Amino acid sequence: MPIAIFNSIEAGAIYALMALGVYLSFRILDFPDLTVDGSFVTGAAVAAVLIVGGVNPFIATAAAMLSGFLAGCLTGLLHTKGKINPLLSGILMMIALYSINLRIMGKSNIPLLSEETMMTKLTSFWKSLGIDEFLESMMPGFIPKTWGIIILMLLLAFLFKFLIDWFLKTDIGLAIRAAGDNETMIRSFSANTDLLKVLGLGLSNALVALSGGLIAQYNGFSDVGMGIGMIVIGLASVIIGEAVFGAKTIMRATLAIIGGAILYRIIVTLALRVEFLDTGDMKLITALIVIGALVIPKLIENQRERQRRKRRMAEVSRNMMEKSGEQLAAAKTDS
Repeated sequence: MPIAIFNSIEAGAIYALMALGVYLSFRILDFPDLTVDGSFVTGAAVAAVLIVGGVNPFIATAAAMLSGFLAGCLTGLLHTKGKINPLLSGILMMIALYSINLRIMGKSNIPLLSEETMMTKLTSFWKSLGIDEFLESMMPGFIPKTWGIIILMLLLAFLFKFLIDWFLKTDIGLAIRAAGDNETMIRSFSANTDLLKVLGLGLSNALVALSGGLIAQYNGFSDVGMGIGMIVIGLASVIIGEAVFGAKTIMRATLAIIGGAILYRIIVTLALRVEFLDTGDMKLITALIVIGALVIPKLIENQRERQRRKRRMAEVSRNMMEKSGEQLAAAKTDS
């Protein structure tokens, strides 16, 4: 069980990058972008093809991020210049990316187990530091193969979290946030809302593609079907994070999303250990998690609201009783 939880945190840290991208499109831009299912695979496909071709894994991962940025920009152009409905523009781009991803890979699956990837390089670097041996002496029998991936991926997730926090406080970031909140208002200030949307969607899908490229290297393969349901996973991470940790500020919201992505992977791992569930039930589990994350907070808030109403009614009744008593006392005194 500890190793399973450990692996869940590893994967959750990588998927947190994808969840941050979904947060940018759904929460900041208020844009239901379904490109995610396609751009996730695009990042994986580009990284895998370049790595197999002998390109440095770090450069391949950067190229994967660039490919996602281009895909997001195309979705934005379909909506802003093509005047296509936001939901439909994402669906069209997702469908187009399926064929594009097949073209990039040349086949449906590319194995990476025998290739030198970013994960193998990071693991080698971590082992050279000797930290695993130190941790093994502190916690004998608990340590998995290495702590390198989990720590470095968490650092990477927090690096992008702080970059997003900083970017959303810049003039362009504030304009993107304003475009998502009230497009008419920001346009009245002569802001180019079309450009802001294209840029926001590009950055969103760049993070998604980066996550896809890292997941391909983490799992040891890139597959054309690995992006199915990614948008639901991203939304689940966002919703769980906001429900558990809150989202009153941008900094708190981005931190909550990282926590939500990790919590989601842990919940799925624990659910799959139930005897009557198997790997094929993962999509059902994801749907149930999202439903629970959406419904339970509302039920809790409704219960709290009922309790607040009862307290207010009790206070009103008590005040009325006190006033009635004072009036009776005054009447007796006068008589």
